[in-house]
Amino acid sequence: MSEQAVETQLDRHECRACGYVYEPSKGDNKHDILPGTPFGELPITWRCPVCTAKKVAFANIGPEGTASGFKENLGYGLGVNKMTPTQKNILIFGALGLGFLFFLSLYGLN
Repeated sequence: MSEQAVETQLDRHECRACGYVYEPSKGDNKHDILPGTPFGELPITWRCPVCTAKKVAFANIGPEGTASGFKENLGYGLGVNKMTPTQKNILIFGALGLGFLFFLSLYGLN
């Protein structure tokens, strides 16, 4: 099996109807799908545990921890398009926290 095929098996899939994300590392407890089961190996009768949409309603969104968005758009912007969602959260909330600390420091001025 090629390296790309192994990576594709571990990709997450998102329901286009409700936004539920099937993660192979977690499986699906509601339908007794064991962790580590790739999306392609799910039974044809498997449905979204949230909205009961069929498998064809799911889109491949790639592995966990990758940058969000379309790959052709990742080169635009000020570099934040290549950041993972976790990195973006740290940047946003870190900046807000720093701004709040600067605001509180103004009370020390006479």
